[in-house]
Amino acid sequence: MSGLPKPLFADPLSSWNQGAVKQSILDFVSRVTTEDSPDFLPPVDRIATFDNDGTLWPEKPIVELYFALTRLEALAAEDPSLKEQPFKAALERDIPYFLEAAGHEAALEVLAKTHANMSQEQFEQEARKFFEVATHPRLGMPITQIAFRPMVELLEYLRANQFVTWICSGGTIEFIRIVAPQIYSIPLPQVIGSSFKLEYIEQNGVPIIWRGSEIASYNDRAVKPTNIATRIGKRPVFAAGNVFSGGDIQMLRYSQGQSGASFQLLVHHDDADREFAYDEKNNASLEAAKTYGWTIVSIKNDWKTIFHHPKTD
Repeated sequence: MSGLPKPLFADPLSSWNQGAVKQSILDFVSRVTTEDSPDFLPPVDRIATFDNDGTLWPEKPIVELYFALTRLEALAAEDPSLKEQPFKAALERDIPYFLEAAGHEAALEVLAKTHANMSQEQFEQEARKFFEVATHPRLGMPITQIAFRPMVELLEYLRANQFVTWICSGGTIEFIRIVAPQIYSIPLPQVIGSSFKLEYIEQNGVPIIWRGSEIASYNDRAVKPTNIATRIGKRPVFAAGNVFSGGDIQMLRYSQGQSGASFQLLVHHDDADREFAYDEKNNASLEAAKTYGWTIVSIKNDWKTIFHHPKTD
């Protein structure tokens, strides 16, 4: 379970401020779950997909990239060649190099070095070790405690109304699966993410799954809807993403493309005091939200509480 206290009153979204955003969520869920409503959806069609980084927890820094940098330090102590670019920037924690200069390709090269050429079990062991000790570099909180409390409440509220909640993230499937059940109460099969090519081999007579260095699927932008179609087989009626790189636009558009009722939620990071404040250079996500009528969440104005942690709220 999420570890959040159950609300004492009948408010399922108690960490959300009263207002248009919260009410629009409640109204949508009421419409699609009321049998005599023209927008009623049977439970089998109540599919909800959520991006992870920036939507369910912060993405400054991206947690999986932070894991990769931590792991790269250990590898570089044994291999001097890892002190060249893009590994040099990673070791120096030069996050702008990846976000602004070299882009996703350089980040993927680092991920391949830190995530691949090992068994599935070995990678899972490394990831678990990270989550056991890692703290967020700015927030000072354990990584396992940085989930956004309002979004965890939203997941629980949807499930209480017979929605099936999925994660659809640019992060790798295996990394997110380590903590998804604990933090979000989302089971392993309901995680969609990026993936490396896997291979069945026998190592010293033991059958294992080997993680190759080639990316099988980078689950971002237009790839998200195709992976949703492959894994789920139907469009989500509720889809949530965030303002960062424009990576969730296609998932929200795909959700909106069906003939019946649907809901699209876009988290805007505009609270520098309690979390972070930033926008996209081209403003693509917010422009898409305005064009297509999506619901924009202002962290500053719509969330009463951000984290379930006394040091920050």
